[in-house]
Amino acid sequence: MSNKRRKYRLAMLDDTTLREVFHFRVSMLGAISIMTVAFLLLVGLLSALIVYTPIRNILPGYSASLRQQLIEESARVDSLQGSLSVQRQYLEDIKRMVAGELETDSVQSLDSLQRVERAQIVMTQSSEVTEAFLAQYEQKERDRLTLFDNTAARTLRRLQRPVRGVIVSSANPDQRQYAVTVKTAKNEPVLATTRGTIVTIERMIDNTFAITLQHGSFVTVYRHVTQSFKAQGATVEAGESLGQMNGQTPLTIELWDAGQFVNPEEVIVW
Repeated sequence: MSNKRRKYRLAMLDDTTLREVFHFRVSMLGAISIMTVAFLLLVGLLSALIVYTPIRNILPGYSASLRQQLIEESARVDSLQGSLSVQRQYLEDIKRMVAGELETDSVQSLDSLQRVERAQIVMTQSSEVTEAFLAQYEQKERDRLTLFDNTAARTLRRLQRPVRGVIVSSANPDQRQYAVTVKTAKNEPVLATTRGTIVTIERMIDNTFAITLQHGSFVTVYRHVTQSFKAQGATVEAGESLGQMNGQTPLTIELWDAGQFVNPEEVIVW
């Protein structure tokens, strides 16, 4: 019995003269090896085309992820445009104040501070004129707080300021704008308005957080919080840090009493 491997002779002939152009010999193992290498090269080439070229977009599964990515990028662009618009309006107000075209009394962020200073002056006086002014001031404040009763007003007046910053956009229920937008500094902490429980923490499309704090029948909603420090279900005290801001994305605050809108500017001293 011969141990020699059987080899096959493959030749190519010229069609016109039937003369042999070239030939080569190959064994069965060699033919299998050549086909295996050719198959691996073909698979590698197709894999490279799918991974590194736009051909992958026509394959099932890739188009869905691309669509989701486009939606996320579009939402991120809209969020950046909104932030730029708010910052542009803020800088425009500063320019008008420096140029003397805008009175400081018309700035909403200073209005609450002026009310506090006015109340402190009133409390230190005991004259009849001061008492009359105090009664008129309290009556005006009661007329403005018409969305809830006196008990709710006294409770909400004890809410702590959720963040330090400048109010760049006020709430306007007539236009379905129920939030107050506050521009903050970098790494500014977001504080709990009062003792309560964190019922929800949701990640928004712009990678910020929406935190809902419930205290009795009142609910405080913080939106666009850059970083969250608490977990859902945690109980927090008034003034306890819930997260912090990056100084670029403004913070929005909503306040609800038993499902009814309450303007945060009316009950919180900013």
